[in-house]
Amino acid sequence: MSNEILWLIFALVNFSLIALSYKLFGKTGLFAWIAMGTILANIQVTKTIDFNFFGIHLVATLGNIMYGTLFLVTDSLSEKYGIKDAKRAVYIGFFSLLATVVIMQFSIWFIPNIDDYANDSLITIFSILPRIALASMSAYIVSQLFDVYIFQKIKKATKGKYLWLRNNGSTLLSQLIDTSIFVPIAFIGIYEFEIVKSIFITTYIIKIIVAALDTPFIYLIKRIKPLQD
Repeated sequence: MSNEILWLIFALVNFSLIALSYKLFGKTGLFAWIAMGTILANIQVTKTIDFNFFGIHLVATLGNIMYGTLFLVTDSLSEKYGIKDAKRAVYIGFFSLLATVVIMQFSIWFIPNIDDYANDSLITIFSILPRIALASMSAYIVSQLFDVYIFQKIKKATKGKYLWLRNNGSTLLSQLIDTSIFVPIAFIGIYEFEIVKSIFITTYIIKIIVAALDTPFIYLIKRIKPLQD
């Protein structure tokens, strides 16, 4: 299966799981996704993959879909519960990532048993995590709070109409801010400049696609009556 087809399926699976989490657990399910998604996105971003769109070769990081789901969740919270709960979700995500970095740094400092087989893999992933996390936390807190703010501004300006506009408008602006902060901090010095530039362009293009793909799901979440809340 090609990366392009797998990527599309992966995106739809992520969005569907968010809707299911909300149906089963209500607002708590969305908060849980923020915590989980923030951590997983920063692990996945250490993996780069190749894409071919209309004959153009692009290099991207894997974490873009998972990271994009965070904006769907905060937009959903902002739409259904208001700005206070949306900001609360942002802070939960920030703390979850910070705690993960601290805990996993301690984990890789332990001297492994002679028969251990996982330590090298953990070091490979989590030794780079502090830099990724610094980039991510800086980009995350700025872009997410901006997203919540712009979402509510558009909602007020349109008198609650055009959910698709505030979902996509706030996400596209905030994701541009996020990418401009995250990519240089995370990857300059690790990859050659041309690869960093390709990651920047590809990352934002993918985020645009993710924002478009998640639009039906924010309408779905708005209509869902959770089993518990």
